[in-house]
Amino acid sequence: MEKEEREKSNPTSLHHHKEAAPPLKKEGQAEPPLRKEVKGEEEKGLEEDEEEEEEEEEEEEENHSLSFSSNDINYSTTSSATTTTATSSIDTAPSKPHRFAHDPVWSAIRSTHSRLSLEDFRLVHRLGSGDIGCVYLAQLKNKEGNGPFLAMKVMDKKELVSRNKMVRARTEREILEILDHPFLPTLYAHLECERWSCLVTEFCPGGDLHVLRQRQPGKRFAEPAARFYAAEVVVAFEYLHMMGIVYRDLKPENVLVREDGHICLTDFDLSLKSDHPTATSLLLPHQITASASSNFGDNSAEISSSSCILPNCIVPAVSCFHLRRRRKKRNPAKLPEFLAEPLEARSMSFVGTHEYLAPEIISGDGHGNAVDWWTLGVFLFELLFGRTPFKGVGHDATLANIVARALEFPSDPATSAAARDLIGGLLAKDPTRRAGSTKGATQVKQHPFFNGVNWALLRCASPPHMPLPFDPRRDEGAEDGNASPVEYY
Repeated sequence: MEKEEREKSNPTSLHHHKEAAPPLKKEGQAEPPLRKEVKGEEEKGLEEDEEEEEEEEEEEEENHSLSFSSNDINYSTTSSATTTTATSSIDTAPSKPHRFAHDPVWSAIRSTHSRLSLEDFRLVHRLGSGDIGCVYLAQLKNKEGNGPFLAMKVMDKKELVSRNKMVRARTEREILEILDHPFLPTLYAHLECERWSCLVTEFCPGGDLHVLRQRQPGKRFAEPAARFYAAEVVVAFEYLHMMGIVYRDLKPENVLVREDGHICLTDFDLSLKSDHPTATSLLLPHQITASASSNFGDNSAEISSSSCILPNCIVPAVSCFHLRRRRKKRNPAKLPEFLAEPLEARSMSFVGTHEYLAPEIISGDGHGNAVDWWTLGVFLFELLFGRTPFKGVGHDATLANIVARALEFPSDPATSAAARDLIGGLLAKDPTRRAGSTKGATQVKQHPFFNGVNWALLRCASPPHMPLPFDPRRDEGAEDGNASPVEYY
């Protein structure tokens, strides 16, 4: 039933567009559908009815000519170097110290001893299509034939111009170029030729959380798993906001799972990049506590908190080798917390996925960083209950529910009071009273729902799900009908 309700499309890390490009070699199988998305940076509202939208999409499908194959690569790159330019990340890698030093992909790229071009990649198959391009599984060529696998997003520049999507494509590229974080994608290269613009990023073989959730019992995650994924999203948001970026497109389909089980946010063409400096400050512990009590429900104080930072740690209370002197208990003062939020980032655009739109986006009053914390509340609700909190029978009903209907929690499954309190604080309809809107991730991380999370070592935590080792031969067979459909993007 859920699949029928969602609009049919590929589970792509891009925004769905019905004029999907033909597959590289063969027609692939159908993949789990996604939600309808509000597209376009310039859209101010949903003035067209669904029939008009379908007619426009049918016309676009007839006119769409995006077809990308190995032949295109060879043709585009056999001419002089002036027709094919490559902004390879070899030049910019040293500015990303967290990825450059130990990433085997960077080592493979450096071994090419030249600037990357499209000829350096072998296309395996198409992973998915989106609103402004298609994503292909690509392998970096080397003499041994065992080069790393990457994701190549291919955009037709003529299509981008005709559909007024150049700004979105440029915004995504500019954002990817500055990211350097374990839960965000790495841009390895930006390739340009006469017709195509390509972004080469890492490939996440674990699929996305939308597909993974549907495979869980009851199509929902247990609370510890939801806490793990939500915590990593919070850390990713903290970094993005520090960089002056409002993500604006959080949903399970855009949260990919790496081979190590940790997440990677993807799809930044709807993101808002602030031109103003990010507001930074230091918060004292009492300031965080005071703001938390005002943004979360009254039951926050009733939720018991654990003092254990590492839930799986085993530390002997008494030494087995020598006697210890009794020491007076000390209560060291907590250090101030760093706060960085793009408070000056504002937009009037009507963008996002209907079920995840914040009330201020629907009302057209302008929005900023608070929309990300709203989407986190919807995201956590969906992980725990298997559906979004304000979904109606249609798009108009959904938008009306978001603006006017009070938040209600299902009786099943049973969830903790801390989880409900956090969701309630994040889904405050007034953005000024929303959790995280002014105190940022610092306030959200202090909520009792995240008790036991070691934020400093989150990357070292054991993930709730480990994907199967990636086998390109197995996944190439998916397009022949010999295996499950490709569900990576």
